[in-house]
Amino acid sequence: MSSDAFPVPTKKTTPPTAPATETMTGSGAVLRSLKELGITDVFGLPGGAIIPFYDELMVQDDIRHILVRHEQGAGHAAEGYASSSGKVGVAIATSGPGATNLVTAIADAYMDSVPMLAITGQVFSTLMGTDAFQEADIVGITMPITKHSFLVKRAEDIPATLAAAYQIATTGRPGPVLVDITKDAQQNPMEFSWPPKIDLPGYRPITKAHGKQIQAAAQLLAEAKKPVLYVGGGVIRAGASTELLEFAEATGVPVVTTLMARGAFPDSHPQNLGMPGMHGTVPAVLALQESDLLISLGARFDDRVTGKAADFAPGAKVVHVDVDPAEISKIRVADVPIVGDAKDVIADLIKAWADISSESKLDLTEWWSYLDGLRTEFPLGYTEPSDGLMAPQYVIKRIGELTGPEGVYAAGVGQHQMWSAQFIKYERPHAWLNSGGAGTMGYAVPAAMGAKVAQPDRVVWAIDGDGCFQMTNQELATCTINNIPIKVAIINNSSLGMVRQWQTLFYDGRHSFTDLNTGHETRMIPDFVKMADAYGALGIRVTKAEDVDAAIKLALETNDRPVVIDFVVSADAMVWPMVAQGTSNSQIQYAKEHAPEWEEE
Repeated sequence: MSSDAFPVPTKKTTPPTAPATETMTGSGAVLRSLKELGITDVFGLPGGAIIPFYDELMVQDDIRHILVRHEQGAGHAAEGYASSSGKVGVAIATSGPGATNLVTAIADAYMDSVPMLAITGQVFSTLMGTDAFQEADIVGITMPITKHSFLVKRAEDIPATLAAAYQIATTGRPGPVLVDITKDAQQNPMEFSWPPKIDLPGYRPITKAHGKQIQAAAQLLAEAKKPVLYVGGGVIRAGASTELLEFAEATGVPVVTTLMARGAFPDSHPQNLGMPGMHGTVPAVLALQESDLLISLGARFDDRVTGKAADFAPGAKVVHVDVDPAEISKIRVADVPIVGDAKDVIADLIKAWADISSESKLDLTEWWSYLDGLRTEFPLGYTEPSDGLMAPQYVIKRIGELTGPEGVYAAGVGQHQMWSAQFIKYERPHAWLNSGGAGTMGYAVPAAMGAKVAQPDRVVWAIDGDGCFQMTNQELATCTINNIPIKVAIINNSSLGMVRQWQTLFYDGRHSFTDLNTGHETRMIPDFVKMADAYGALGIRVTKAEDVDAAIKLALETNDRPVVIDFVVSADAMVWPMVAQGTSNSQIQYAKEHAPEWEEE
């Protein structure tokens, strides 16, 4: 993101010669710093080492604190808050197990470039290194999965550290930053002033691309016959969707949006070929594979997109645009490497293309004829199950159609994640939230909770699997108590569906330890409707397709509490298309080859 995308807020007054100071405790400085940074909502759970800060929280009204039931929930809620709004998500935990419970969410945010601030309490500085009660080296633990991790032992260092953490989290490639604060630093007095001086030697994110590289990229485009815009999540993080639309329409080049970029370019646009990758659309997968030029915008050539990297788009030249120089040529060598913020780079490309196209027009007639043929021959669709149970694709499709593009959809991980990416139409950025890089089961419910706090006027769905839901469903209590009326759709196939699919395809149908017993008529453990009722939510069970719409509409009309719909679906449904792991994208398998009854969308 550009360096000014998340500016550190300051008071809009003429500063005195020396900043005015105020005496307060370190924990008071934490609170005041968060206010100065514009933070209005935080998610957390108190404990011994963070009590001083919580004592400050209770006597103020500027920052809303959401008390979660598990620290992992706080982390994913902070992610959902950030990903749905573009703001910074904040998660708070105590030392030891409180801090380590945040690790999964921190790693998730790191993989998906989510701007997040994790604040943890630490034991007294005099006890560090003694294996004190609830002591853990959370700075050391999180160093590989954060942009940076800070340890604060002095109260007077708190404002500058939090301001620096915020700047690191929000500039360049966004990501999580952890600030670990000892208990004595929270308790000791200090002189607070704002803004603090931030000293980050060596941290100089590049946002403006070199002009010669921009010109070289535009020239390659002018010479291409089969170009593709390969759009990744970096476009959404940079807020560059408007620029992307303008560039795509100016060039007429086909667009594919990765799992993390769904909504960066409208699904309804005729140039959108859909999602590429392991479970991407056939036109998107083959467009990349057969292209002669890839313009990669904020994408990192993930293995789920490339398949066997050595065989990926073998005839294509590559223009790779990324704000993180470490991503350039990491997997695929770039012919034109461009380090810079996607919003700024695409704007520059628009100008450069306008100059070139005034002299020579791009003729993509044959390329589009081929791609449109793929769209006609291989439409996105699904087969009706033969076991009499509902098709999960139909359920998810109706959720999207009845809710509309202004909704927010947070998915867990597995088959339901892929179906949600495929069958819901995304017309805007920040509508689709999921755990892409880490693939974290349990993401959906707390992420939806965070999104609803950030976007209270939008309908927010957690589309979860029966496996994922059982990992973080305790946050329904948080939602009920705090009046956060999310909608939860459990796509209940009574199994760990994606693992089961792989076992069906690659392990001769040996379904080893993937049956969860959640959707069997005679043995529902747990009964999700009763569980919803226990949490104060509205619980609904749907077993027939003709009842799907009524249940969704009831959920949409219910805004005084969370809603949980247990959709009992077929365990035999599979995610198609599919590129088997380790194979070339040219070997994409299409469902029509495997099922006699093909139902077009």
